[in-house]
Amino acid sequence: MNATAYAKLNLTLDILRRREDGYHDLQMVMQTISLTDTLTITPAQGEGKITSNLSFLPTDGTNLAQKAAAAFRRATGLGGEVDISIHKHIPVCAGMAGGSADAAAVLRAMNQLTAAGLSPLALAQIGQSVGSDVPYCVLGGTALAEGRGERLTPLPALPPCHIVVCKPSFPVSTPQLFSRVDVRKILRRPDTQGMLEALEQGDLSGIARRMYNVFEDVLEPWKRAEVHAIQNALLDAGALGAIMTGSGPTVFGLFEALPQAQQAARRLGEQYQDVFLAQPVSIPQGKP
Repeated sequence: MNATAYAKLNLTLDILRRREDGYHDLQMVMQTISLTDTLTITPAQGEGKITSNLSFLPTDGTNLAQKAAAAFRRATGLGGEVDISIHKHIPVCAGMAGGSADAAAVLRAMNQLTAAGLSPLALAQIGQSVGSDVPYCVLGGTALAEGRGERLTPLPALPPCHIVVCKPSFPVSTPQLFSRVDVRKILRRPDTQGMLEALEQGDLSGIARRMYNVFEDVLEPWKRAEVHAIQNALLDAGALGAIMTGSGPTVFGLFEALPQAQQAARRLGEQYQDVFLAQPVSIPQGKP
């Protein structure tokens, strides 16, 4: 069975507090987009294995797609070992939940393969044991994510628009970013309530004005400078707003007009390898 994994973007990302368990309580408005990976899930002859078009992806049982298949079997008692082949288009370590999206795609596919008939919410609950972003990636669309990301509230859809996504070549360590965050010293936060109201009104300009990610402020200075350079390039090309997604380093901008978005993607493509033109999507439920 073939399955589709959808990349996510953060329209907002706020860190509210550090919890006693060492994790942080987050508040994020999330959106799935049309940038996808393609997975093929096949019943295995013996122990399941994983392959990919990227040689550096883990295949030793730590891959989230493998973990998702095992979590589904534990939760349902259904299905045997599976071979998973992943064709990656979503950049790796990019703040776009590529690994979590692959895990969510496996859960949807296993649900179909075994005729388990689980609801999307039941699959999302299984996904909690795999990773914090997996429940959202199961459900997709536009949603408010709270806690570690597992508490989800569906929101009105992001209005139709064109999204230019650009990933610079350097990596960002999520644990390192979290270690730099002092919640008491966060001076600028996203207007989450304003974002929810703008989504309710279908106001794309209002949505774009309220996009913000607190992680941008704790990047190393030279990385922050490059992120801001990409943001400025998107804004100069006509983006209504541009921010970093997740823990980065990927930056995206929202455009009303397709020609402006295409021109921005062409210009950034002259300097960066990972540049994509996408649209907001919801995930067809009941399909892998």
